[in-house]
Amino acid sequence: MTVPPPPRFRIVSGQPRLGRGWLAALAAAWLASLVVAWVLATRLAAPELAQARAQLREAERTAAQQQRQLDALSQQVATLTRSDQISRAANTELQSSLAERDEEIAALRADLAFYERLVGATGQRKGLNVHSIEFIPEEAGTWRYRVVLTQNLNRGAISRGQMRFSVEGVRAGKLASVGWDELHQRQNVPGQEYSFRYFQELGGSVMLPKDFTPQRVRVSLQGTGAGAEQVFDWKPATGGGGR
Repeated sequence: MTVPPPPRFRIVSGQPRLGRGWLAALAAAWLASLVVAWVLATRLAAPELAQARAQLREAERTAAQQQRQLDALSQQVATLTRSDQISRAANTELQSSLAERDEEIAALRADLAFYERLVGATGQRKGLNVHSIEFIPEEAGTWRYRVVLTQNLNRGAISRGQMRFSVEGVRAGKLASVGWDELHQRQNVPGQEYSFRYFQELGGSVMLPKDFTPQRVRVSLQGTGAGAEQVFDWKPATGGGGR
């Protein structure tokens, strides 16, 4: 069998190659337009971008400076507040101290006036005498007493002896008297010694029974050559007049 010879001509389709070329050209044109747009946008926006960056840096510097000022002002406020607290506390303490000094000065003036009347030329002549007695409550439930003894009848003599007192009042609905030993909660308590020319202040602490209501204080002085007994109304923290 005889093989026919190959054909001399062959038909080739050129349409696909033409389509791919156009697509490549369009893609290249699109990319080129993007590059051109980016370049134009960069050139147009560059001045505003630089200005914005400069404004941002300036704003950051201003904010940092204002923060430093705020920190400094906060420290000053804290210092002034603490200083004001210290000043207020010192002023309160000073006012309290001044009030205490005023009270001390008033008490000293009263004592001075009393002593001047006692030893002065116009003072009333009295022998051994209990000028006053007062009681001040203490935190432990005891009472601090203060007794002032005087004499100006014989200015050259020394008065010596012992002082005792008892407290009269009501106990369990009945009249009662709390003696010197019971006031000290001991037995055979000696009297409080005194020795003075014109005056002397005696002091100490005593304990009253819980069910006892004090009304009067009976003070007894026993000395060589002279003695005295006086009754005072119970007046806490104030002196009473003897009778």
